[in-house]
Amino acid sequence: MVFGLGKLFGKKEIPAESAATPEAAPEYAPDHPVNAFVRREAIFDKGRKLAGHLFCLQIADAGPGDVPTERQTRLDDTLLRALCASTEAWGQLPAFLPLSSESLANPGLDRLPANNAVLLLSLAPESVDLPNLAARLSALAARGLRFGVFRQPRHPAFPLVLGHADLAVVDASRAQGGEIRDFSIAMRSDEMRRPVELLAIGIESPDDVRLCVQCRFGLFQGRFFAREAPATQPRSDPNRLHLIHLYNLTQGDAETAQLASVLKQDPNLTFRILRYLNSAAVALSRPVSSIDQALVLLGRQRLARWISVLLFSVRDPDFADWLLVESALARGRMMELLGAERFPAAEADHLFLTGVFSRLDKLLRIPLPAALEQITLPAHVRNALLERNGAYAPLLAVVEAAEASGPSAVEAMASAAGLAADSVNHALIAATAWANDVTSEWEA
Repeated sequence: MVFGLGKLFGKKEIPAESAATPEAAPEYAPDHPVNAFVRREAIFDKGRKLAGHLFCLQIADAGPGDVPTERQTRLDDTLLRALCASTEAWGQLPAFLPLSSESLANPGLDRLPANNAVLLLSLAPESVDLPNLAARLSALAARGLRFGVFRQPRHPAFPLVLGHADLAVVDASRAQGGEIRDFSIAMRSDEMRRPVELLAIGIESPDDVRLCVQCRFGLFQGRFFAREAPATQPRSDPNRLHLIHLYNLTQGDAETAQLASVLKQDPNLTFRILRYLNSAAVALSRPVSSIDQALVLLGRQRLARWISVLLFSVRDPDFADWLLVESALARGRMMELLGAERFPAAEADHLFLTGVFSRLDKLLRIPLPAALEQITLPAHVRNALLERNGAYAPLLAVVEAAEASGPSAVEAMASAAGLAADSVNHALIAATAWANDVTSEWEA
């Protein structure tokens, strides 16, 4: 795949019609905020491509209805507060937000970007005021928000919410195969007032994926990808070897003329550099027509950063490849964001490289020390990756723990790094959106 670079070196502006407008939206502050960390989980479509992310809080595993309603609304408020603080950085892929129906009155919902927020509602066990519920759903739908509803067919509000829903959701870790099949049949019956897409979360195994595919589900989330047998052979890719060589030249004493000569050996790479520099995102006063000009404008560190991302581009990716790419990009950007206030701006690219190259072992399918032997890195980046010491190491530990390691792990790492939950949450959400925007520009 060809990798688009419109988002790699700059921040994308959200179109006015899709962005949340802080001046017009009500401000709110929770009375009893929960100090919790946001977790992101990838959602895939039936083509095994990344379709969005599920955002929830890192608490002990619990499904819909397991948490008392009052605490659930506090958790929902904390999640919405984190997401609303990051609306300027939301990406193009949908963000799926599991919420209790009791949280529909939360004013934070009026601040979410309508173009890519999807509310996944679990129905609270308390009695429901159906007319008020219908009015609120209609008002949020009029803003453009989309809805999903968890499988709760015996709840009196389920038919009402389903009538507004775009998605019907089942927790595959809590449902039997027969229940999943029956739910699918019911959601696709002629009696449905509107068509809904089926989303299965909590999928534990490839067998469960196959069952959900057979039952016409279109979206999937869970740890099933970790249970598939991974390829163990090292990847030998001539294009990737060329990129590693070019990256090492940027970190050495090679003259600009030598870099230009190597770049010119790869017409496709040359085209991508010139296309980026002549794009509207860069907005140069005059077109760039030569590699020599391009190298002067990019500089060595910008070029090295770009090449590090290109290393992770893959052809015909499935969900395992998408997870690797998304994880590498999000780690790099999250490192950069978390380090913005404690390191000089000149170190931003080194922070980014630390996060990206923390996944190099998965990319090359060899141990990380062996992978890093192929790459020329600054000493403080290498120390963070291999020795887990130095100034960057605490941030790297936070970034790694934030990838669904569990609430105790990320809390401990954040505390050791002197980071508050709000800072980590904002960086994770913004980094995920940034990675979404970058990968959305891949072209076949």
